[in-house]
Amino acid sequence: MVTTIPQTPNTPIQSVLIVGNYCHDVLLQGGAVVAETLGGAASFISNVLTGLSVSFHLTSKVGVDFKYPVNHDPIVVPTSKTTVFHAYFDQGYNENAHQDRVLKRVEVCDPINPSDLPDRKFDFGMAVGVGGEILPETLERMVEICDAVFVDIQALIRAFDENGTVKLVRLKESGFYHLLPRLKFLKASSDEALFMEVEEVRLWCCVVVTHGKDGCEVYWKDGEMKIAPFGANQIDPTGAGDSFLGGFVGGLVHGLVVPDAALVGNFFGSLTVAHIGLPKFDLRLLQHKCMLSNILQGSELCGSLCWKLGRIKEEVQTRKVQGTGWLERRDDEVSFTKPAGHDEFHASLSSSKLVSAECRRDLSRSPGSVEQVNRPQYKGQQKFLLNSVYDKSN
Repeated sequence: MVTTIPQTPNTPIQSVLIVGNYCHDVLLQGGAVVAETLGGAASFISNVLTGLSVSFHLTSKVGVDFKYPVNHDPIVVPTSKTTVFHAYFDQGYNENAHQDRVLKRVEVCDPINPSDLPDRKFDFGMAVGVGGEILPETLERMVEICDAVFVDIQALIRAFDENGTVKLVRLKESGFYHLLPRLKFLKASSDEALFMEVEEVRLWCCVVVTHGKDGCEVYWKDGEMKIAPFGANQIDPTGAGDSFLGGFVGGLVHGLVVPDAALVGNFFGSLTVAHIGLPKFDLRLLQHKCMLSNILQGSELCGSLCWKLGRIKEEVQTRKVQGTGWLERRDDEVSFTKPAGHDEFHASLSSSKLVSAECRRDLSRSPGSVEQVNRPQYKGQQKFLLNSVYDKSN
């Protein structure tokens, strides 16, 4: 069973339960493998929460073929293989597939049962299955042990045909519909939102619909709000919605009101699409690298920019609204009101992103920089095989 991140004086005391299986993601284009990476919504979300210094417990299952090093060990099922998804980027679009890729589940691990969950209470629960591993009874148990449950709709409405291709069913036909009044938030992409009646669901829980480069919209019982996006150079959309949800919940854990937390979600989603597989959000490591480069080059600009990048968590902390945040007034509609300084918060996050890009350019030009990585592009550039570490023969 997985342990919680150790508490430090600067770590929020609020706890989060993440439920969803790790996966192996294989990205293909033109019949060739572009990359093989660690996948699963749980991996992207835990990555973001770790970067935001949020304590959490992760319940995830894998098979004996799982070889990726992770900070939170999954439950290994001796008789099963790890869930594997193949993402095809050149097979067109059908009514049940993402517009940017076709997904096929080629292996499936065991589902997560209520008995797999820890016997303790949590402030926040996140049901984020991707391969059908979340059962109705498991979600019901999460509602019992978590004060507020957040659900990614893909955990509820994904189905798989005889070839493993991901299909979507209507939310009312999913077997989870009766639990909606007991949820706090339901997140869906714009494609997935077509499989539910937003006007009905918003009467029971808050609905967050992501629109990729256009940001997101938040719907609650008596209102709705558009949240501004952040610019991004998209390389791989895999995990963007998961990182959004991690940033959104991370913002709420830090005490932000919903509009500000959604900005944090948009921010991390925009970072994720610029990477193949799991992005690295270790801002202290980035700061260390650029400070080293600063010393080697005497570049005051690089050191200054990275100092700003390392303050993203401080930006989030600064935006905490005392007495009106989610933790203090979870059921009060004021938590959905756009607070003063919201646009300035967006600008500060945008600035942090811009300076991080500038700092990476400085590093790439530095003869003393280390760990430079060629990121593969899907169109018009050479492709590289990344992180092929899992054993397909087991």
